[in-house]
Parts: sequence; C-alpha cells; structure tokens
Amino acid sequence: MARIRQEDVDEVKARTNIADIVGERVALKSAGVGSMKGLCPFHDERSPSFHVRPQVGYYHCFGCGESGDVYSFLRSMDHVSFTEAVERLAARIGFELHYEDGGVAPETSGRTRLYQANSAAAEWFRSRLSSPEAEAARRFLGERGFDAGAAAHFGVGYAPKGWNGLRDALKTQGFTEQELTAAGLLSQGQRGVYDRFRGRLVWPIRDVTGQTIGFGARKLYEDDQGPKYLNTPETPIYKKAQVLYGLDLAKREISRSHSVVVVEGYTDVMACHLAGITTAIASCGTAFGSDHITVLRRVMGDDTASGEVVFTFDPDAAGQKAALRAFSEEKRFAAQTYVAVGPDGLDPCDLRLHRGDAAVRAIMDDKTPMFEFVMDQRLAVFDLSTVEGRVGALRAAAPIVAEIRDPALRPGYIHVLARKLGMDLGEVRPAVERAARATRATAAPLASPHPVATRTAEQTLAADRVTIAALPRTADVALERDALMGVLQYGHLLDAAETDAALALPMSHPALDAVRLSIAAQPDRTRVGWAAAAVEATREPLRSLAVELLTATFPALTESEAKASARSLCLRLRVRAIDREKSELLGAIQRLPADSSEGRSVRLALRDLDQRRQALSEEK
Repeated sequence: MARIRQEDVDEVKARTNIADIVGERVALKSAGVGSMKGLCPFHDERSPSFHVRPQVGYYHCFGCGESGDVYSFLRSMDHVSFTEAVERLAARIGFELHYEDGGVAPETSGRTRLYQANSAAAEWFRSRLSSPEAEAARRFLGERGFDAGAAAHFGVGYAPKGWNGLRDALKTQGFTEQELTAAGLLSQGQRGVYDRFRGRLVWPIRDVTGQTIGFGARKLYEDDQGPKYLNTPETPIYKKAQVLYGLDLAKREISRSHSVVVVEGYTDVMACHLAGITTAIASCGTAFGSDHITVLRRVMGDDTASGEVVFTFDPDAAGQKAALRAFSEEKRFAAQTYVAVGPDGLDPCDLRLHRGDAAVRAIMDDKTPMFEFVMDQRLAVFDLSTVEGRVGALRAAAPIVAEIRDPALRPGYIHVLARKLGMDLGEVRPAVERAARATRATAAPLASPHPVATRTAEQTLAADRVTIAALPRTADVALERDALMGVLQYGHLLDAAETDAALALPMSHPALDAVRLSIAAQPDRTRVGWAAAAVEATREPLRSLAVELLTATFPALTESEAKASARSLCLRLRVRAIDREKSELLGAIQRLPADSSEGRSVRLALRDLDQRRQALSEEK
C-alpha cells in the first residue's frame, strides 16, 4: 500500500491535541505549566508518573519509560498500524488524507474495518427498533421504564429474527463476510455464515473513546434456545475482560468526581444514568475483575483514598458470591470501596421502575463499606448463640478487619466486630493482630534464589537507560539539565539567536551534551513538533534522557514565567562559558611578561570578556 503523504501526517499531528486523545483513556490533571499527568496506561502503578506535554505533542512515563507522540500512543493502546492511527485521527478532525501519488487514501483493512463494521451494525440495529417486528423489544423496554428517548440515548436496537438480515444489509455497504465474521457479527455454521444476533434486544458496547466494538443482546422470545444474554465473542477489538458497558458515557463524570458505581447489567446502567447517577458502568458477559479495575483506575485518576467505588449486588447467593469476588480484588483500588444493596432485593432497574429515581439515588447514600458488608456475609454462616459459632466467626472475620488499609479506621472496626460477635475487645484485638501478621507474611516477596544474577540485570538496565535522576548532583550539571529542559519545552518562545549562542557551548556531562547537539541541529524551533524531532534524533541509549527533559515538570507558574526562566538559564550558560575562558586567561597572564605583546593581547581579551559578561548580566 502506498504511504500517506508526509505533509498530511504532520498536519494531522499538528491539529490534534494529544491531551484529548490520552485523556479519553487516562484521567489527566495539571502538573505545572504546559504539563499534565495521570496513571500510566502501560503499566500498573499507585501514584501518577505518566506525563503529557500537549504543546510539544509528547508523553512519557517516568516509571516504565514508555514515551512517544499521539501516533505511537494510539498504536500501543489500540494495536493499530501507523497508517490506521493517522487515518483515525484524520477522520476525527475531518481532514482528507492523500497518498504520495496524489490520490485520496482509501479505507484500510484490519482493525479499522472492524470498527467500521460494528458502527454500521449499531446503526442498522437502531433503525430496526422502530420496525413492526420489534414490538416485543419496545415492550421489553417500556415495561422497565425506558422510553424511546432513553433507547436512543444508549443506542439500543433490535436484531430481527431472520438469519441474514444484518449480513445482507452490511454487504450492500461494502463489507465482506470475512470482515463481518472477524467483527463477531456473523457466526459460522455447517451451511455457511449467519447473523449471530437474531430476535434480540441489542445494546452497543463502546470503548472509552466511544467507538462501537461489540454488542450485548437479550433474548425476547420463548423459542430462542440461546442464552438469556449473548455477547460479541472475543475479537481483535473486543476483549470482554477489559470492556465496561457505559464507560464512554460515564468517563467524564468518573474522572471529575473520582468515583464510580459498578452495577450488574445493561438495564441497571440505564436506570442509574436516568436517575442521575451518571458514573454507573457494568462488565459485559464476564465477572468484574482485575483488568476492569486497571481500566477504571486510569479513568478515575485513582491515586488517593479520597475516591469512591460503589458496587451494587443482588442479595441472593449469586450476588453474595460476586461481592466476595469483588472483595478479593478491591485492594487494587486506592479509593475506598462500598456496597449498595437495594431494599427488598430490588436491583437499580426494578427499584427505579417501582419507586422512582430518588429511590435509586437513596441506595447510594446508604452504601456500606465493602469490608463491613463482607464481614456480615462471613458472620451470617455461623451460629453466634454458641461459643463454637462465635470462635469460628472470629477466625473468619478477623482477616477482613486486618486488611483495612486505613490504620485510623481499623481500631473502630475491631470494636464493631466485637459488638457483632458479643465478645470482649481483649479476645477480638489479638485475633485481628494475628491475622494482620499472617497477611504480611504471605504478601512478603520470596527471596531471589540468584541475588547476584538479579542485581547484575538491574545494574545493566540502569546503565542502558540514562535518566534525570541518575545525573550527578552538581551545580554545573543542574544548570545544563534545566537549560536543556527549558529550551526543549519553551524554545519556540525564545529568541533564536540567544538560544543558538547557548547551544553552541559544549556541556560538561556527555549525555546532556548529546541532547544539546540534537537540539542545536534542529533548523527551526518555531515549527510544530521540532522538540519531538530533537528527541527522536538523540542517539541511543541517551534518548530516554531527552524524553525526560522534554516531559518533566519545568518549575514555573505561568508560561511567561517559564519563558523568562528558560531565557535566564541560557544566559547563565553563556556567562559560565565567559567565566571559564576568563579563568584560563588569568592563569595565562601570570606566566607572561607584563610588557610583552602576548600580555597586552591577553589583557585586551580579558577586557572584552568583562564587557561581554556585563552586557549579558544586564540582559538578565
């Protein structure tokens, strides 16, 4: 396939704000002038080390070392080709791409076609919901309190009973059976392919960016021999362990409030949103697990205990099992976790239908801390009227209290457990302390059987990857580091001649000098993307240092302050060079006769240096 014209690639990047693209997957907050940060999407972390510089179109994680521009971000996150990444961003801003031969770039195959197929299917299902055959689907929605407006808001549609309705409709739009099968829209049978979803109410499942990646379908007819709910199978773009229904609609409020409500089904998500709880999401066809938590933490900005995660569970055995499963994973959240159970066993959808929106909001106000809810579940299986029952209950519940993260809360819940058991604090507290010790011992990492080999590997990794933290802590290196950081981040605001004069001076640290040479080689520091180009031009293994200099937080409160600081640092480099040259001349003049021509030349040179230094000092 011919390549997209480079001018188009550059133009799309220039018109795209990388913070908007990253922000669809990661909650970003300000980290200084022109810098934003959040939890890294490339590795699991507790505190944010992922920095984004919108003005230079670059990101870098100071934890795992991942870095790049908006194209590399999309390629890494969505596993698309470079061409597909450019096309996706071009479509987003309405920019027409061209090949190098001047032709208009056609649609690509692969993952992009899977997105397009799912989007076309979602539109077709929506159009079928108003057909006469869809009466059962409309009745299902109406009986649960959802009108046409609600259906439209969530994109709900209807899959007709026929075997080939969707297939034939999408083939007329240019999709092949192979593409539709790969997208999970068709199934393969002995007699060929056929529609996977038939005679069902259909919910489109979208990723965090709002692209349709699959569907969830509920059966409507008694003669349907399939499962009650049928989901899209695993495809290159649909991974059920990572998909959360409603996240595209909820992500903005989740990021703003640092809170989320996890419910159990599509209609529960709809009910919560319509009742005003717009942070509700649900897993799709699988239990809520660690991958879902990873996705949510990035959207929440889950790096402090101030956030909230509320789980809703049915009070039946299956709901209790789901609660215990969620409790086993809840420690992955930094936020506090809670459980909300509706009165009389009503889930959010039924509660809204029978008691209104206010009742749905009320169960969130009456939420119970997760560990207290699980504690009650554990205690419920014991006969607390007997000594044996109380001792067994204590052994079962003590580990729950021991795992409470906030040490200020733990003593209070020791009292709560003692009260629930009808036992003395002197009996309960030691049991909790023993459980805590056992938990710590179990969690302690095993000693490496080959400590020397491990240490050598770590040393090798550190040697290969040059970082800001590894630089010597001297005044000269600090000046060089900060000056390069200022030029990379704010060079477009600085006077080119002044900056060139500073960049012409060698630096004492070889790694910083290599970055200096890459910056100095850039012909125009006013063009979009020049700093990223300088970083990419830095030779390995020093490129990681250039990336950190580009993305690290520059100490300034405003852009004008940052500009002034960067300019001052460049002037200080020039003053330092003058001082060094002057020191050498002062040493030389001691060895020369005062009345010699060489001595007179050195004195003239010293006077010139003093004048130049004075001029630079006045410019500061």
